[in-house]
Amino acid sequence: MTLRADLALVADLVTPGSRVLDLGCGTGTLLGHLAADKGCSGTGVEIDGDAVLVAIRSGVSVIELDMDHQLSEFADHSYDVVVLSRTLQTLHRPHVVLQEMIRIAPRVILSMPNFGYWRNRVRLARGRMPMSKELPYDWYDTPNLHHATLLDLEDLFRTVGLVALERIPLTVDGHRLGLPESMATWAAGSAVYVLGGA
Repeated sequence: MTLRADLALVADLVTPGSRVLDLGCGTGTLLGHLAADKGCSGTGVEIDGDAVLVAIRSGVSVIELDMDHQLSEFADHSYDVVVLSRTLQTLHRPHVVLQEMIRIAPRVILSMPNFGYWRNRVRLARGRMPMSKELPYDWYDTPNLHHATLLDLEDLFRTVGLVALERIPLTVDGHRLGLPESMATWAAGSAVYVLGGA
């Protein structure tokens, strides 16, 4: 099972044998990989019924529910880690979802596109809404409700009481950015964060 480059990095951050809750799991590729390669157990959450069926058919345990309003169904500390990959920006209540995630598990792994990526800035300067590999939609049909830079995202973490234990800036292809950390705010297409409670 081949993972996207960014998901492979996320998988590397998960401790073998962990209980994993994968929010916005799609067809369950990450959970399937973690079960097969790292002995992890877990559950996926997905709102797309077709993706849920694909995941279930491949042997991944998935629940169809709305992350914005139904994460309270999970008990406190019922998982070791919660993963949310490329999904926070599509949620109506990202601050509430982040608070729920750290309630459910002591460790959160999150990835999100960087609206402050330099090519996005250039498109804005030319009078156009940004489009990139990380933001591949026209402004009128995007699932993304919130566009944030890495600094905006880190402000939100602090606001909801999360601590960024690690930030891994990525290229638009999902690989580690080979530039100094100080350049990430404009050079990274996205980033992966490991978060804990304050």
